[in-house]
Amino acid sequence: MRLEPREEVPLSLSVGAPLLAILGALVLCALPLAVAGAPVLEAYGLMLRGALGSRFALTETLARAAPLILTGLAAALAFRAKLWNIGGEGQLYLGAVAAVVVGSTAWAASPYVMIPAVMLAGFAAGALLLLIPTLLKTRLGVDEVVTTLLLNFVVLLFVSLLVEGPLQDPMSMGWPQSEPIVEEATLPRLIARTRVHLGLVIALVAAALAWLLVARTRWGFEIRAVGANPSAARFAGMSTQAVLLRVAILSGGLAGLAGVGEVAGVRGYLTTDLSPGYGYSGIVVAMLAQLNPLGVVAAALFVAVIFVGADSMGRALGVSSYIADLIVATSLLTMLLATLWLRYRVRWK
Repeated sequence: MRLEPREEVPLSLSVGAPLLAILGALVLCALPLAVAGAPVLEAYGLMLRGALGSRFALTETLARAAPLILTGLAAALAFRAKLWNIGGEGQLYLGAVAAVVVGSTAWAASPYVMIPAVMLAGFAAGALLLLIPTLLKTRLGVDEVVTTLLLNFVVLLFVSLLVEGPLQDPMSMGWPQSEPIVEEATLPRLIARTRVHLGLVIALVAAALAWLLVARTRWGFEIRAVGANPSAARFAGMSTQAVLLRVAILSGGLAGLAGVGEVAGVRGYLTTDLSPGYGYSGIVVAMLAQLNPLGVVAAALFVAVIFVGADSMGRALGVSSYIADLIVATSLLTMLLATLWLRYRVRWK
C-alpha cells in the first residue's frame, strides 16, 4: 500500500470530506457520552434542539457564530499563505481593549462616527499584534507558531492588568472589569431582545469580501502562490515578505474585529473572560472549511451549534458541557485525516 498524490480532487469529494469528518467526530464522541450515562441519540437530539429549536436558541447560535466567523477567516487567510497564526485569541482581546479605550466616556460623538472609530481601532490593534511575529519571521526566521501562541498569554495578562488598574470601572465594587463603552459606540441589535448584533452582518460581509480577495484578485493569487510554493513565487517576481505582511494585517485585523463585536455588541465592557476560546476555535473553523472563506460561515455555524446545544443538553441530562470542546477537537482531528484523503489516494500493489 502506498499514498499517491491526487492530480485533481472531485467536487463531490471536496464537499463530502468535511461532512464525513463531522460525522466521524460525532460517532467517536458517542462513546464518552455513553460512558457518562447519557442516551446518545437523545443527547444529540437535545443538542440540536437546544441550538436551533426556539427563537432564543437560534439567536444565541447566531450570536456565537459571529466571532467564530471572524476568527475563522483570520486563520483561513493566514494559513493560505502558510503564516501559521495561532494568536487569534490575543488579537481578539487586544481588539477589545482598543474598542474600550476609543469607545469609553473620554469623548463622545454620533454613532456614525463612534462605531466606525471603534471598529477601526480594534482592527488596527489586532493587525499590529500579528505584524510583530510576522516581521520576526520574515526578518529573523523566528517560528511564528511559538510567538503567536505565547503572545496570547502576554495579552491576557495585559488585559488583567488593565481591568484591575487603569481601565477598571470605579462603579464595579472592585470587580475586574473596564468602564462600559458609551451607547453611541454600541453595535445595534439586529433582533430586539436578543444578543444578535451588527457584528453578524460585518462577519458575513467580511467572509464575502475575503472570498473575492482570494479567488478573484491579484493579491489573492499572490497569497495562494506564496502558500503553495514560496520559492516559485519569489522566482516569479513576487515579494513574499510584502505578501505575508499584507496577510498579517488582514488576519490580525479580522480577529481584532471579533473582539470589538464581543465588547461593543454583547458585553459592553471588557473582562478577562470575554472570550470562551473563540481565537482557538477559529482554527478549527478554518480547517473544517478547508480554508475557504465561504466555507468558514458554514463551519462557524456548526461549531456554534455544538457550543450552544451542548449547554442545553448538559443541563437536561446532567452531562458536562465540556463535551462540546471534545466534539470540536475531535472534528479537527478527523478533518486532518480527511484533508490527507483529499490530497492523496491509496494505491494497492
